[in-house]
Amino acid sequence: MAPVLAEISVQSFVIAEEASFDVPAREALLDRAMGPMRKKKSSEKIRRNRLPADGLALVARDDAGMLIGTVRLWHVDAGIAADGRGLPALLLGPLAVEPGLSGKGVGGALMRAAIAEAAARGHGAILLVGDPEYYARFGFSADKAELLVMPGPFERRRFLGLELQADYLSGATGVLVASGRKLPSARVKPFRRAA
Repeated sequence: MAPVLAEISVQSFVIAEEASFDVPAREALLDRAMGPMRKKKSSEKIRRNRLPADGLALVARDDAGMLIGTVRLWHVDAGIAADGRGLPALLLGPLAVEPGLSGKGVGGALMRAAIAEAAARGHGAILLVGDPEYYARFGFSADKAELLVMPGPFERRRFLGLELQADYLSGATGVLVASGRKLPSARVKPFRRAA
């Protein structure tokens, strides 16, 4: 685990890297927190069949070890840079907290940990689709993503960027494209009856 994550803990919960055993609890939390339409969003289409960026799938666990929050970041090309190449960046989301714990600092702690870890790993920028009133406290703004678009419906005012390196998104224009590693294929051989 990276040193940044080891230092971040809050009084009644701890932030850690997601483990494989967290997957069922994470999916159940996302269903509770975001509802059945969560898989129809443009951001979800970019994430589909991809793995999150290394070290950037984080969870919050309470004192009993129960998963109470999650955030993941994904590799994308943020349009095209001034030199004509895809510009590597991260797409954040979803961020979700157990509904009964909203307003208790879990989401903020996950955001601060994700941003710190992404910066420590040398990433240049993070993009997301979310409420500007919430994400502004972490440095996100619509002007950083003004020349970029999502590959599907989205609200312009909710498409936000945060530069982890100065002027990283300057001149970037175009559509976000998934660029991270794909999930391993679970190919199953067809069943054949013995003769």
